[in-house]
Order: sequence, then structure tokens, then C-alpha cells
Amino acid sequence: RVAVSAATGEEKSMPTQAHAEATRAGAGLRSNLAIWIVLIAITGFQVFLASLRLPPMLLLLILAGLAVVQAGISMSYFMHLRYEKFSLVLWVIPAILIFTAIMLILFLPDAFRLLQMHSH
Repeated sequence: RVAVSAATGEEKSMPTQAHAEATRAGAGLRSNLAIWIVLIAITGFQVFLASLRLPPMLLLLILAGLAVVQAGISMSYFMHLRYEKFSLVLWVIPAILIFTAIMLILFLPDAFRLLQMHSH
């Protein structure tokens, strides 16, 4: 298939659907295995951190940060966002953040109420 540029008049070959699918097919077995190993290592590190006697707020911040890293890796490789247009990523990430904010707004009041009930 050939496309002609309206501005320059030059011909360019258009990629076929098979070429596009092969380009977006993602990583092979070796890459997937490496990604799984990284995710398992991060999980093991999280379990190790949980066994330490760190202040709860510091522990929560570190574990939440590592969970965000794991989610990013999972979304990039296993949901194939790495191979999508950047504009799609710019729509997905804010949607996840807005959803998370709504969840926090809905559940934090109950969490504080339960915390106060437990301390009495």
C-alpha cells in the first residue's frame, strides 16, 4: 500500500495491519520473565519492609510508593500501555488518580471513625 503526501507529493509505504500488530505484539518470553522477576522482587522487598519495626507512616509511604511502581510496570507491559499513543496514557493516568481520590474521599471518614472507636 502506498500513500501520497498532499503537501510534498512524495510516496510513502503504509504499514499493513500485520506489521502494526507485530510491532505492538509486546515483549517476548524473556522480557515477560524479567518483568515478573522484578515484580516478585519488589513484592519480596515489601514483605521484608513490613517485618521491620519502622514508624507506621514511613512504612505506609514506602509501601504505597512501591505499589505505585508495581502498578506502573504492570500497566506498561501487561496492559500494553507502553506501546500505545502517549495521549491515551495522558487520559488513563488522570482517570486512575481521580478514581483513587474519590475512593479516599468515600472511605477515609469511616476509617477515622473506626480508628476512634478502637482507641476507646
